[in-house]
Amino acid sequence: MTWIFSIMKGASGYSANSRAEDVTNGIDATGLTAIVTGATSGIGLETARVLALRGVHVIMAVRNVEVGQKVKASICEKIPNSRLDVMELDLSSQASVRQFASDYISKDLPLNILILNAGIMSPPFTLSKDNIELQFATNHLGHFLLTNLLLDTIKKTSAKSPKEGRIVIVSSELHKMSYSEGIRFDKINDEKSYSAFYAYGQSKLANALHAKELAQRLKAERANVTVNSLHPGVIGTNLTRYQGTIASAFSRILSTFTKNIQQGAATSCYVALHPQVKGVSGEYFADCNISKASKFVDDDLAKKLWDISLEYLTLSK
Repeated sequence: MTWIFSIMKGASGYSANSRAEDVTNGIDATGLTAIVTGATSGIGLETARVLALRGVHVIMAVRNVEVGQKVKASICEKIPNSRLDVMELDLSSQASVRQFASDYISKDLPLNILILNAGIMSPPFTLSKDNIELQFATNHLGHFLLTNLLLDTIKKTSAKSPKEGRIVIVSSELHKMSYSEGIRFDKINDEKSYSAFYAYGQSKLANALHAKELAQRLKAERANVTVNSLHPGVIGTNLTRYQGTIASAFSRILSTFTKNIQQGAATSCYVALHPQVKGVSGEYFADCNISKASKFVDDDLAKKLWDISLEYLTLSK
């Protein structure tokens, strides 16, 4: 179903037209603490703003702290009682992820909501500081490591609170357009066969698989924490900065059919805060409704990705 037809409201009562403020209207989230990665622009910024508007203490996990402080000041100017803090996080560097988690834990802060939003889309073939293809390293492995390092914190917080913990992983409908084998485990760093577009799809498929496997593990533990992935919608943000002139022009032509930033952040905010999502875990959302993920999002591939992701993290220590 294309976006133009998805403006019809789904079972949740919301649609592609719904904005982040709409889907959180009337929700008092005072007392909750959330981390939002990539909170200085696009849907990450809007997600942080709306969560702060609803009373959440938001930790903005960002690469550029100076920019983060300016964004924080802008939000606080418009929402005087908002609580926001800025912390440095470069998801392409596992050392940076480990440092962020260590610093966060040392602050003895609670963690109710973890929104894995940051991402990079279709750059030329590049290796991360850990010598891993940049999109896979940033979009999946960085978030995978961050989640693992903070999982005890979110589980402990949920155990002490009547509120369940929620992990929200921003995937993309393009997870359905990965390489033909889904995840090319033996060719992650193969420059010769690298496709910037398919590698992006692969990293977004990894996001959905991460959510599926982690949800099953948390259910087995009977932890009061849910995990879901989502498609925010087709949005004109700086995520597409690596696209060529023709692609950029095409995107402008299609802008009539894309979401704006306020609509793009709606599903993230809905899955993070809305009471309708209580107890729902391991699902894939689009337009604030449960949707159908790729055929590749199955138990076997999710387990394989989990194990191989752990290997990547071990090798980089």
